[in-house]
Amino acid sequence: MSTTMKLPELFGSMVFNEEAMQERCSSASYKAWKKCVTEGTPLDISTANEIADSMKQWAVEKGCTHFTHWFQPMTGVTAEKHDSFINPVGGGKIIMEFSGKELVRGEPDASSFPSGGLRATFEARGYTAWDPTSFAFIKEGSLCIPTIFCSYSGEALDKKTPLLRSMDEVSRQAIRILRLFGDTETKRVTASVGPEQEYFLIDKELYSKREDLRMTGRTLFGAKPPRGQELEDHYFGAIKPRVAAYMKDLDETLWALGVLSKTKHNEVAPSQHEMAPIFSDANTACDHNQLAMEMMKKVADKHGLVCLLHEKPFAGVNGSGKHDNWSLSTDTGKNLFKPGSTPSQNAQFLLFLAAFVKGVDEYQDFLRATVAFPGNDHRLGAQEAPPAVISIFLGDELGAVVDSIIKGTEHKDSGKRTLEIGVDVLPAIPQDNTDRNRTSPMAFTGNKFEFRMLGSSQSISGPNIALNTMMAEELEQFADELETSKDFQADLQKLIKKVFTEHQRIIFNGNGYDDAWIAEAEKRGLANLTSTADALPVYTAKKNMDLFIKHGIYTKGEIEARAEIHIENYSTVITIEANTMVDMIRHDILPAVSAYATDLCERADSKSALGVACKYEKSTAAEIGKLTDALLDACDKLEKDVAKIPADSKKAMAYCHKTIITDMAKAREAADTLETLTASEYWPFPVYSDLLFSV
Repeated sequence: MSTTMKLPELFGSMVFNEEAMQERCSSASYKAWKKCVTEGTPLDISTANEIADSMKQWAVEKGCTHFTHWFQPMTGVTAEKHDSFINPVGGGKIIMEFSGKELVRGEPDASSFPSGGLRATFEARGYTAWDPTSFAFIKEGSLCIPTIFCSYSGEALDKKTPLLRSMDEVSRQAIRILRLFGDTETKRVTASVGPEQEYFLIDKELYSKREDLRMTGRTLFGAKPPRGQELEDHYFGAIKPRVAAYMKDLDETLWALGVLSKTKHNEVAPSQHEMAPIFSDANTACDHNQLAMEMMKKVADKHGLVCLLHEKPFAGVNGSGKHDNWSLSTDTGKNLFKPGSTPSQNAQFLLFLAAFVKGVDEYQDFLRATVAFPGNDHRLGAQEAPPAVISIFLGDELGAVVDSIIKGTEHKDSGKRTLEIGVDVLPAIPQDNTDRNRTSPMAFTGNKFEFRMLGSSQSISGPNIALNTMMAEELEQFADELETSKDFQADLQKLIKKVFTEHQRIIFNGNGYDDAWIAEAEKRGLANLTSTADALPVYTAKKNMDLFIKHGIYTKGEIEARAEIHIENYSTVITIEANTMVDMIRHDILPAVSAYATDLCERADSKSALGVACKYEKSTAAEIGKLTDALLDACDKLEKDVAKIPADSKKAMAYCHKTIITDMAKAREAADTLETLTASEYWPFPVYSDLLFSV
């Protein structure tokens, strides 16, 4: 940050935000844009032209020469094609020009983006369309315009389009409920999201010496170092100078882009850290999280570091997640998951809570599928992540309230009276009403739910689309029932009690790591989809497809395409990892351990000739010889099995999960043991103690 620029001036300085638009556009154009954002009315071409010209002038003043439509295809990362502002005017001269047509629509080649069969490769035409609810920004000399991305025939090929659809739908249904409680002011309900982002920082020079890190983002080999996270001294510990410099640079970069970077600290594992933003609407949160992940990597490079976003880059220490804090808020400033101080507010809160509980129970399998991909399989169920079984943690206070509603009994703080919804005032439920349950996949934390199963590298769109849509479905059911009620208060109480009673199985306030819970979850009939291969097939289960098609979030083709993309991605990732493993074994590990074994044998022969004991050389060489043979056999089997991966995507996923991953584990076991026996100067790449403790 410039010494002459204060933080309020820096924040959003690279964003064509509402203030910039108001300053540079006519009052009529600004009002038309505002109406477009709040009411969904289209912009006419003259307004678009004026906004585009103002946007271009602002960007050029900031040093921009190009513009790009910035979109989020099904790759999980962002995409952009840059065009300059220049247009020829004759005589070898140019002018800087940017039209409303160029602002509103682009036409990138769509042939090489994942489509899941929505279009053939030769059908290359795709369109990007401006999302006026998301501000344009400047990145690396280009004006970036957030857009949706669709095919020539209109199918959504991106993650933003269905997210926007889900936000509109949950707003529509939530407003129906609010009207029943006498709220006539709220015009829109917004899904509010705050995604915490975990990551690792390692030295760039060491990273460049590891083919597995460069090819896959994680270490495929690595013996446990003498020290890991056992001392528990890294979590919230003093930030090292090199990391602090990086974090400062990252904050300032994100602030200039309007990203509300708020919290930074050391995480549990060595070299692991976290950044958390202030809450924003789900669309902005998703855009900003994609930007944050990109900037984390680019800023790290400037500091001679590499930012690893893989869920489990190092075996034996905590992996990285992305906790998705989700809630619903009105445009009048009310959080719908915050218990109020009056009976009507309490009743409204309990109805929204009931909708969430019912939705999570009914669509637990799909929620699990939204976080299913190879990297997350290494993390879920481990010490730093929740189990694969979905459950909701309510905490002691709220749990007791729900329990009293189900049983119709006296609430402990109610003064010996049965809790009557809409009549009684609930006991105060502060935001931190209970100890945090780090083992829960879905924890209530006072005024929001923390979905803790997301992996650090993934887009947050999919999980939030699911949360929005399931909530819309349950609120719609409630509204249909209550809007025709002749005794609202009585029917409301019956409905809330009925929902909590029928769906109480999803509520669990205990230790999610306890084996007894997994057995109990099975008794309750909860899904335990332990791997991606188990979870992804539920994407196209009839009840799940019906949900998204009914609410207009996906067409049948769009949801089938997404399932196909995720399934294909699984076997593709595993194949890349397997091939990288074979390459490292054949070209790095086997030659290195062979050279070391040869040296040991030569030294043993030399010492024997002198009559000197050579127990170390002989025993170590013999052990290395056995392990080398085992590694070679494992490598041969892995290579042969990779060649047998079926062409059918679903069969390939099942085969990779059952066969390839097993082969890789066997090869790694032999290689990691060899690492512990081989002299450091012979081992071909940096080991865990180098990677985790070098920054």
